[in-house]
Amino acid sequence: MNGERVGAVTFKGHPLTVLGEPVKVGDKAPEFTVIDNDLNVRCLRDYAGKVKLIAAVPSLDTGVCDAETRRWNQVASELSDDVVILTISADLPFAQKRWCGAAGVDRVITLSDHRDMSFALSYGTYVKELRLEQRAVFIIDKEDVIRYVEYVPEIAQHPDYEAALETLREVLKG
Repeated sequence: MNGERVGAVTFKGHPLTVLGEPVKVGDKAPEFTVIDNDLNVRCLRDYAGKVKLIAAVPSLDTGVCDAETRRWNQVASELSDDVVILTISADLPFAQKRWCGAAGVDRVITLSDHRDMSFALSYGTYVKELRLEQRAVFIIDKEDVIRYVEYVPEIAQHPDYEAALETLREVLKG
């Protein structure tokens, strides 16, 4: 398969295969389709005119993903309406909605890639063996240009929050 990267990520030290070509800073952000918590189809253009921080996570029902999404939710409460934070996983929309309610996450928009893994294939985060997303963070400016990319090499590790937030602040300054 085109874009198959053996050993591009590990899970507890075990190498796994990632599908899809990785995106780079300066690239035009690829379009994708995902499902929101109310089963509506969403895509990148639904967030046009906003700065987008997209966090790809394996599953909200795991410790690191839970903590990461709660942290982005806190960050979101400190940002202007010019920014939207999307967390994308292969969890079912029903599970995402339940998790958000239980966690009190109300500022991050959770989106499900379970149907066709469109986001994962477009952004190079599809973990073949697990059919989950590789943990990654992307910042996309208002013109849909990618301004920050982090592919976390070990699924069980947190992303570099500070580096992402520094870039986000720079993008917001213009």
